[in-house]
Amino acid sequence: MLLQKNNLSPKACVIWLSGLPCSGKTTIATGIVQLLQSRGIVARMLDGDILRKGVCSDLGYSEKDRVENIRRIAEISKLFAETGIVTVCAFITPTESLRNLARGIVGSDQFTSVYVNAPLSVCEQRDVKGMYRKARLGEITDFTGVSAPFEPPLDADIELDTSSGNEAGSVKQLFDFVIEKLNSNS
Repeated sequence: MLLQKNNLSPKACVIWLSGLPCSGKTTIATGIVQLLQSRGIVARMLDGDILRKGVCSDLGYSEKDRVENIRRIAEISKLFAETGIVTVCAFITPTESLRNLARGIVGSDQFTSVYVNAPLSVCEQRDVKGMYRKARLGEITDFTGVSAPFEPPLDADIELDTSSGNEAGSVKQLFDFVIEKLNSNS
């Protein structure tokens, strides 16, 4: 066992999931946090939709606001990790420069970049909120994948193909990767 129940790991990390809207980031983040916690590892999730309602409620989706959103989340993530909490972040993080900003704030040694990869067509099929449809109709501007760009990560530490809808398999794959990383940092 890597950690005892309720012990904080001095080598916690930040697991940063990026991908298109509806690619499966939140589902995977929720699953891995639950799996880590069931093994006695202190883990928490930070999710874009939730933080945009609180800590980042004053921000829109302009390029400047996206940078500030990621900066704030990376700073919070870094604080969590420094206290021994494995922090799982689920954010679109649409550009390489934004992902590099997050990595730079957190620190490369504690940052794990995860590309949650699903084709745009699959993401649109999963969209229960109808946001892609609204974006295509022009009702939502600056929507990633439609009216705002998404740059697939060039150097993700791990890529999870979620096009098949096998979230449990993706969670397990990511869990194994993270446990190996935590063990190698011990």
